[in-house]
Amino acid sequence: MDCFSFSSEKPGSSELFDSADVEEMEEERIVRGAEDLEINPFDRLPFSSRYYKLLKEREALPIWQMKYAFMESLHHHQIVIVSGDAKTGKSSQVSVWCKEFAVFKVPQWCAEYSLAAHFQHGAIICTQTHKHAAVWLALRVADEMDVNIGHEVGYVVPYDNCCNNETILRFSTDDMLQREMMSSPLLRSYGIIIVDYVLERTVPTDVLLGLLKDVLILRPELKLILITSHQLSSKLLAYYGSVSLLQVESKHQTEVVYTSGIQKDYFLSALRLLFEIHNTKRRGDVVIFLACEQEIENAFWIIQQEGRNLNPDLGELVPISLFPNEQERILKSSENKHFKNYRRKVLLTTSSGESLVWSKTVSFVIDTGIQRRKVYNPRIRADAVVIQPISKSQAEMRKQILGMSSSGKCFCLYSEEFMEKEMKQLPPAKIQESNLISMVLFLKRMDIAGLGHCDFIDRPDPEILMQALEDLDYLAALDNDGNLSEFGIIMSEFPVDPQLSKSILASCEFDCVEEMLTIAAMVTAPGCFVNPPQGTEEIAVTCRQKFLHPAGDHFTLINIYKAYKEASTNAINQYYDIEKWCQDYFLNCSALRIAEAIRTELVDIMRRIELPISAPAFGLNENVLGIKKALLSGYFMQIARDVDGSGNYLMLAHKQVAQLHPLSIYYNSRRIPEWVVFHEFCITENNSIKIISAISPDLFMKLAPQYYFSNLPPSESKDILQEVINHLSPISTIDKEQKTTIEDRELEKYPETPAEQRCIIQ
Repeated sequence: MDCFSFSSEKPGSSELFDSADVEEMEEERIVRGAEDLEINPFDRLPFSSRYYKLLKEREALPIWQMKYAFMESLHHHQIVIVSGDAKTGKSSQVSVWCKEFAVFKVPQWCAEYSLAAHFQHGAIICTQTHKHAAVWLALRVADEMDVNIGHEVGYVVPYDNCCNNETILRFSTDDMLQREMMSSPLLRSYGIIIVDYVLERTVPTDVLLGLLKDVLILRPELKLILITSHQLSSKLLAYYGSVSLLQVESKHQTEVVYTSGIQKDYFLSALRLLFEIHNTKRRGDVVIFLACEQEIENAFWIIQQEGRNLNPDLGELVPISLFPNEQERILKSSENKHFKNYRRKVLLTTSSGESLVWSKTVSFVIDTGIQRRKVYNPRIRADAVVIQPISKSQAEMRKQILGMSSSGKCFCLYSEEFMEKEMKQLPPAKIQESNLISMVLFLKRMDIAGLGHCDFIDRPDPEILMQALEDLDYLAALDNDGNLSEFGIIMSEFPVDPQLSKSILASCEFDCVEEMLTIAAMVTAPGCFVNPPQGTEEIAVTCRQKFLHPAGDHFTLINIYKAYKEASTNAINQYYDIEKWCQDYFLNCSALRIAEAIRTELVDIMRRIELPISAPAFGLNENVLGIKKALLSGYFMQIARDVDGSGNYLMLAHKQVAQLHPLSIYYNSRRIPEWVVFHEFCITENNSIKIISAISPDLFMKLAPQYYFSNLPPSESKDILQEVINHLSPISTIDKEQKTTIEDRELEKYPETPAEQRCIIQ
């Protein structure tokens, strides 16, 4: 099986980025020769023979000459910006900078720098935007430094910590370092912080850059290194002021081929080009940048189907799927015994997948130049999918993938004129088009430590900020002054969306903690269902019938997780192969393992902050009602009503209409619930609500804050709910009877006060 292995287990012999590199990393490092007399200063053990081999290779690289300049900059400056200078020449050649300098050499040289100072100011941490990039880089750097992973060099990614107290060089995702600031605002454990891949401008990265600006003032001994592209370096210079800028160039020349015009069907054009490259018999792997994940899946199956008809003399095409936003989800290709010799890997990815490709064997890049991005709309609290060209900086980074290949070729399925006129210089910052409720909750938590003010490089959208504050207020996370309430402090402890953390806390009151933690883990992990191969759709539907629960999709997820845990136990007892079990039921085994890891961490957090965990009671009517109450406590803003009895659901908070997702238990069902609570809604060509469960309007009215209901726009649904209120007990009576509930305590604190009057941006 020649594919990436994205699981929650620590990687071993995985073909995550480059099979040749992984094979080298797995070579025996015990054998020592006569020259191994020098002692490794990091672990006080003699260097292995492999270390000298890798050192000789590194010293032969042109970038090795940059070491002295970097060390000088680090010694004399608190902030160092390392950028790659990508300039287009006259002969359609692009000079690219070697990514190896940034992510392999800089952390090692920082470790040497700190070693000379005996780490008196702390260890080194290097952030990445993708967790598997952090894991693989830690493995690679540990190998080059000739130390053991998990000791001197380690990684910290969501739900996986491979470090100890003696780890001097950590690779981490940006969101994990951000969460670390909640317990250590000044990050005193670190003497050097390296922020890599700044160009992607994720929300955690931008928040880190803003907060670190103040931390650097409070800690003059702290060093900050930013690794970015040439296009963004000037903006960072203006943001931080007088800092050191180190520009790196490579002598590698990559041939770039543009089309004469815009491709009407870029997807089919990319696949046709792939088969043309394969027919030339020229060796080398191929990377194809597509617009969205659906195109990745479609391309994967087409390549598999068409590959069976290829001439065996050409070799085998092996598609490998890289999902930047859901890296754990992997489409596996089966080995075709029809081919005996050459195997060409085809890496399929989308925007922001550039940082996931680290292979010296890539000789061809096919760039469609188009991306589908999700842009958050605060007025409807949902993402909208937009199709637009990539940025010029993204286009340059895709060409840089071939920087390690002396004869690589990049095919751009767009013209140079299109690039110059239609592509923006930089990609938009995620902080300007994402839901910021989690970010605002984090900054409110940091405000307690005196670091709540964040000087953003680009200001967030004021409307998105205000909507985030309003939603936190609805969730009772803010007090009368707009500061974080005690309830909000507890919510911030959970590494999940605030709505989900509110539901977890509410489950303590409704005696369904065990079940709510399972739901939280399942909706946070990648989707557990896999798309069945063509011709097996009916079999997949039949298999999933086993897990269906009449109460809704949330309850079905509990059934799936319970069945997976039971199968895992049997697998330990050698009765089942858990991966085979998941495959038989068309489930994503890797996603379920991640859900298991997420749930374990949530349980640990519950115990650490001493919250009660009720005994499991799934299946009882009271338990089902308790789960619905807990869900509504956090997701009362995500209610929809079937307006015509045919599955056309109208959002309660706005006038968007959506249909049921095909994976819902109610899809094609004879009995469609009138009122539902849903987990996700995205505006696409076919609007759909995902992970839904039936509720009753009276239950909604008892649990939703009164001031939220009063702010809903007029509609037929609101009139129906008003009639429900008229038939229920007066609000004051409900308060007296249920004053132990969290939601009704909030009714007493805020009696029908408009939320926007109490939301203050600090």
